[in-house]
Amino acid sequence: MPPAITDVPGIAVGHAHDLDALTGVTVVLAPAGAVGGVDVRGGAPGTRETDLLRPENMVQHVNAVALCGGSAFGLAAATGVVRWLHERGFGFDTRVARVPIVPAAVIFDLGLGRADRFPDEVMGYAACEAAGAEVAEGCVGAGAGATVGKIFGPASAMKSGVGSWSERLPDGATVGALAVVNAYGDVWEEHGPIIAGARLPGSPAFADTTRLLRSPEAQAAFGGPPPDAAAQNTTIAVVATDAALTKAEATKLAQMAHDGLARTIRPVHTPFDGDTVFALSTHARPASHPLILGAIVADVLARAIERAARTAVPMGGLPAAGVHAA
Repeated sequence: MPPAITDVPGIAVGHAHDLDALTGVTVVLAPAGAVGGVDVRGGAPGTRETDLLRPENMVQHVNAVALCGGSAFGLAAATGVVRWLHERGFGFDTRVARVPIVPAAVIFDLGLGRADRFPDEVMGYAACEAAGAEVAEGCVGAGAGATVGKIFGPASAMKSGVGSWSERLPDGATVGALAVVNAYGDVWEEHGPIIAGARLPGSPAFADTTRLLRSPEAQAAFGGPPPDAAAQNTTIAVVATDAALTKAEATKLAQMAHDGLARTIRPVHTPFDGDTVFALSTHARPASHPLILGAIVADVLARAIERAARTAVPMGGLPAAGVHAA
């Protein structure tokens, strides 16, 4: 089994999806609680419980993060995650009840498959039931409807999905990442070529979105109505470690992890993306230096993003990496 975020002790991952509607939910579970942080950088986010993760706010631990398809509709899946955790006695102790803390973020996948079905409470619960140490990648869970490379609209995009990776630090701590990649831009190998992205109309050749955006034609096009793929994108991710972190340090870890997006998605953090990274610390080990953790977590998230593109398969009439015919 390749390295994955579940190499961090205390973390489990589960997927549930509807491959007819091409949508789904991926749950990163830390039932016993993990210190959480978040950093939202895209211009079109869809999220739940992100204010709670601010370092100055009271609740210290989260029990899960739900990554959902379905745009704003998909946030309903987090209710199923809350129910699953509540039934098992996990959550913030309010003295009258334990309230599970489940931040969530969504991608827009309504343009692929069906727009009348999306993740709901039942699907969120099912993802928790399926959770374990083995992390399926590609067009599963929240990655079922994920696509990348949309400068020419959805017809010239490519399929993407879910990817995960992990690395062990010299002091024995583990850092892991899981990403759902639904970017406006292209996915690049960090030190190499495009893996998946916009294709030139009528051709399997990559267009190179960043190069196109430098052209006079792009300047004219973006001076008019928004392109077809506006506000229909987003890369959402969870990074995790067993090294002890405070909420402020978890927030900084999420911030530094965004460098992994910048290395592998071009362009990224656009007005059309809701790019959001959550960070979790299970406190199973003593603290590692935040500088070392942050530097390595960006590399780990970059690898997870590459895998989200490389493990995708053709679906919904779109090709996937290495396969230029759907």
